[in-house]
Amino acid sequence: MNATSVPWPVDIMDRMVRAVEKVRERLFRTAKVLDDAGIAYAVVGGNAVGAWVSKVDEGAVRNTRDVDILVRRADFDSVKAAMEAEGFIFANAYSNFFLDGPDAKPSERVHLLYAGEKVKETDPIPTPLLSESERGAAFQVISLEPLVRMKLVSNRRKDQVHLEDMIQLGLIDKTWPARFPPVLAERLQHILDTPGG
Repeated sequence: MNATSVPWPVDIMDRMVRAVEKVRERLFRTAKVLDDAGIAYAVVGGNAVGAWVSKVDEGAVRNTRDVDILVRRADFDSVKAAMEAEGFIFANAYSNFFLDGPDAKPSERVHLLYAGEKVKETDPIPTPLLSESERGAAFQVISLEPLVRMKLVSNRRKDQVHLEDMIQLGLIDKTWPARFPPVLAERLQHILDTPGG
């Protein structure tokens, strides 16, 4: 059965709201687990973009299904023990992640990235260090410049859209390419020069 032949649930709006709430709850649970265990981390990815965007315009925040957390590889055993004690299930397919319980779908996970390491061998630079983060109201979040750097390294269409959002809100301006190595500067300059492209 394909998605177009599935009947519309009568509670479709509730399901849409719940999907967003589940990501938020997963993010807060993860941050609390790591905070309570005294493990250094930083929220990265779409939730970090959302945190920075919401400081300017909460209506401009895009939903994300991912919870991406930057940790030190040396802390992995401590992270794993703390997360499993909270009911998360460790899995390792193409990367390390935690499913949100035994019945969780693959989309309901917390993805780990390792500070100071390349996510892919072909990445031009490694991920930021945890020292490049700051305390937000509810969790530790990657600082703006290293977040932009990560988005430029990934350079998928959704990363480019996140950068476009930050440009439109004035978080990034035409002076920013000079902050980055040439390959990343070129990517950012292209986005600045071709908005919505």
